[in-house]
Amino acid sequence: MSNPKNNEYLDEVIITVQSGRGGDGCVSFRRERYVPRGGPDGGDGGRGGDVRIRADARLHTLIDYRYKRFFKAEDGAHGRGKNQKGRDGRDLVLRVPVGTVIHDLSEDSLVADLVSDAQEVILLRGGRGGRGNFHFKSPTHRAPRKATLGEEGKRRKFRLSLKVLADVGIVGFPNAGKSTLLSRITNARPKIGEYPFTTIIPNLGVIEYEDGSSLRVADIPGLIEDASKGKGLGHRFLKHIQRTSLLIYLLDISFNAHRGGIEDFHILRKEVENYDPRLLNKDMIVVINKIDLESSKKRDLDMLLSYFRGLGIYAIPISAMKCEGIEELKEFLRRHFFNGR
Repeated sequence: MSNPKNNEYLDEVIITVQSGRGGDGCVSFRRERYVPRGGPDGGDGGRGGDVRIRADARLHTLIDYRYKRFFKAEDGAHGRGKNQKGRDGRDLVLRVPVGTVIHDLSEDSLVADLVSDAQEVILLRGGRGGRGNFHFKSPTHRAPRKATLGEEGKRRKFRLSLKVLADVGIVGFPNAGKSTLLSRITNARPKIGEYPFTTIIPNLGVIEYEDGSSLRVADIPGLIEDASKGKGLGHRFLKHIQRTSLLIYLLDISFNAHRGGIEDFHILRKEVENYDPRLLNKDMIVVINKIDLESSKKRDLDMLLSYFRGLGIYAIPISAMKCEGIEELKEFLRRHFFNGR
């Protein structure tokens, strides 16, 4: 379905699906010369196909559903003479990325949250096949000319919403260095540029430790103030941090301690809170980036570290560009997630 060369990202879509109609039952009679008086032999109709949806770890976007929004399972075949049952309709299996949440818009209800590879749910059952006239014979009614129609398939609208699955989420303003940091601590190779909003899709990477343990890290596209109200690009991706266990607030110290750290931190926290207040209960740390730049003064760094220490927040100074402090950050994450194992 998806072309791996297609980098277009789509994380929410509304689709309409319809299950298959059941095949009609058949009215038929045996007419062989060697069968005295014959009798009804109309077969049943086949069952209509179900509509299923399955998580596939090889997919990372809902782009397959951008242009095609209607999907229908196969109808069941009609019954035939000689008690031949109609063939069942083939089920329709829709593949989506792991982390897809499915809502039934007709009933305004949550259908499923697909969080593991190959996890599958049935969205709609196919219609039952009709019964052939063989079922209606009796001692007093030996030549029934009655059969039933197949049951119609069901049709509904569903919203598919993708939320990335990661242990750690990196949030920060545009150009804070999120993509660079992700590339330093994981195997990810995100696009990095010297302009705002370089990252326009969530990037995922994996930290692999020598003992075989690993952590999934997501770089959430840059937030700006009032992102929770729809400004900028970050508001589209705030939902992706809902699944993370720990948030890294990445701050750019190249301005100054106040504007590049304290103020930015509280703006980011406010945007996260406005989107979903429960996110403030997640574990978090602060990572202060770009300490290698000439504009980053030692007194500003000391002020920031002291400020966050006073709030009881663990803060790590780094230079993602020069790999300073990266090992300390990776070791902190290892202890946080795997200590005591």
